[in-house]
Amino acid sequence: PMWGSGGDDRPRWGSKGQSPLDPHRAGGHGPRGRRPLVFLGAGGYMRGMKSEFVLESTLYTKKQLDQVPSGPQIVLTGRSNVGKSSLINCLAGRKGLAKTSSTPGKTQSVNFYRVLPQDYYLADLPGYGYAKVSKEMRRGFGELIEKYLRGNARIKAAGALIDIRLPPQESDLATVEFLSGLSIPLIPILTKADKCTQRERALQQSKWRDILCGVTPVVFSAKTGLGRDQLLAAMCRAALGEDCLASAPETSPKVAAAGSDPAESDAV
Repeated sequence: PMWGSGGDDRPRWGSKGQSPLDPHRAGGHGPRGRRPLVFLGAGGYMRGMKSEFVLESTLYTKKQLDQVPSGPQIVLTGRSNVGKSSLINCLAGRKGLAKTSSTPGKTQSVNFYRVLPQDYYLADLPGYGYAKVSKEMRRGFGELIEKYLRGNARIKAAGALIDIRLPPQESDLATVEFLSGLSIPLIPILTKADKCTQRERALQQSKWRDILCGVTPVVFSAKTGLGRDQLLAAMCRAALGEDCLASAPETSPKVAAAGSDPAESDAV
């Protein structure tokens, strides 16, 4: 596992073998079963919505947290091979902005991408689950991530990326619980859907809809662009409010149209 040495599938971002994403951690947020805050209500979205992404800062240590941008932020989190880099490149319409790799765990810092002209930030967190790094480095990443997330009023929502091909993983469930416990609204995103049949997508959507108490995730494909406009609109709405969609058509598509994900085999 990327952030710990246990045999279970929970992310290990914290120190002393405990994860800030672990629902059983002392001082945690309580039992499972409550509905998470979600920013996926009805609303229009812009087809062909254009945004420019600029990598503005990269943080490796807690001491650098004073360099966190001051604008509203949307966090991106997920397992190391879930497709975060491909998702960012797809949203930006630029290959190579976020580096992809067939080797999971390459993102080892918090990377801030400024989204223009809307003017908010995507904060790309290191993935959990795979990277072979030292315990000391794991601990450092865990402390950085936890300090960044806790009590950060600039975080308006978290995009929780989930591999649609897999049954619900303990690490993803713990992530959803932890973020909900911090009162960070969720934008659940099912990635790599182009690798599944439509029937398989529907089954996974149904499973996660039950887990999320009726909320249907966005189904996304970096390879085909499916779900791109819908996801950009959801992030913009979460970061800046409904005003940023004032010019959007009066459409209310289903929150989870069938989709597919990254061209990156199993990239970060």
